[in-house]
Amino acid sequence: MADKTKKSSMYDNVMKQFNYAADVMGLDKGIRKILASTNSEISVHFPVKMDDGRIEVFNGYRVQHNNSLGPYKGGLRFHPTVDIDVARALAIWMTWKSSLVGLPYGGGKGGVTIDPSLYSMNELERITRRFTYSLGENIGPDVDIPAPDVNTNPQIMAWIADTFASTKSPSTRMLNLHVVTGKPVGSGGLKGRDRATGYGVVASIKSWAKLKGIDLSGKKFIVQGFGNVGFWTSHFMLELGAKLIAVQDASGTIFNENGIDTETLHNHVGNNKGNIAGFSDAEKIDNGKFFSLDCDIIIPAALGNQITGANANDIKASLIAEGANGPIDYDGERILLDRGIDIIPDILCNAGGVTGSYYEWLQNKRSEDYNIATVLKMIDEKLSEAFERTVNTANKYNTDWRTGAYIAALERIEQTYMERGVFP
Repeated sequence: MADKTKKSSMYDNVMKQFNYAADVMGLDKGIRKILASTNSEISVHFPVKMDDGRIEVFNGYRVQHNNSLGPYKGGLRFHPTVDIDVARALAIWMTWKSSLVGLPYGGGKGGVTIDPSLYSMNELERITRRFTYSLGENIGPDVDIPAPDVNTNPQIMAWIADTFASTKSPSTRMLNLHVVTGKPVGSGGLKGRDRATGYGVVASIKSWAKLKGIDLSGKKFIVQGFGNVGFWTSHFMLELGAKLIAVQDASGTIFNENGIDTETLHNHVGNNKGNIAGFSDAEKIDNGKFFSLDCDIIIPAALGNQITGANANDIKASLIAEGANGPIDYDGERILLDRGIDIIPDILCNAGGVTGSYYEWLQNKRSEDYNIATVLKMIDEKLSEAFERTVNTANKYNTDWRTGAYIAALERIEQTYMERGVFP
């Protein structure tokens, strides 16, 4: 029961944020009604044969929030907590994120309710392919373009692309491979897409430091979650001279005041079933002490609702950079803002992923091949512009950065509806 409450609060959170921003900016009432609803909510139940011959039925979801700016875009996750409420909240966030960064996308999100660690690679392939087949024409290169998310990766994206393309005419097969982004490079993926989200987090932190006149060299930071986003964010922060002193994941919390080497920890995680537990170059500490550690920057890069009204007063950092979606709940954010702690909101901070996905999609459409340096430069430019847009909008409306980011995103969508009208 508690888990369901937590999942529902994610949707409540995004709607509170939306309604507050809509009030501050005076969003058109009709457009507000449109954006408060999702366009489509797809729920599928599909059978898959297991390795031992058993048949299991899985639940999958895809929520499509709004496509006024372009095709739906957003991740697919494989996780036990996936349900329609989670997908709905994350799809809405994707709409705001794509709009804020200036991409020609709307928002979508979805996944399958499973713990992937319980299944073999062959079973995961069959689950992925059958889920793709069940979604049918609800996804497509110009309709809805999924990407990796929690517990999904380039291999899963390759299976989706191959399955979707296999249902089309052989003459158009290669025209459909960009139904997903985040693919392996050999299957049309983007060089540097693996590090795009983490790089974007650091690009946002650099913009914050520039605005505040702060030198990031020597600054202490902590990271919650050491998957793709947590690792690459830490990697690029260390390149700037910052010091990683603590990491937390589902297996525990580790701490080293003298600093944790990201590459060494990454190798340990890779050989330890994805867990940081047992890392020899840091001490294990109580999970409840993590957010109260003495540091300059906190980077939550795991799941939502981690910083709440219950622990927000314990935070000593001057900046929280949201690598995850919705890591701070509404009550927690009110406390942090009252205390003068800066927050780079998720729809800005982790937008490097969807920005990288856009360039992969564009690369596929144009039959081009971007190099890593070009990709990272383009992400840097997009997120720097979005950060400036966020701050300027917040200053214009005398509000916080999250509300400023929402308003900047909503203004672009509002303009589109005002210019095009609503059919019929």
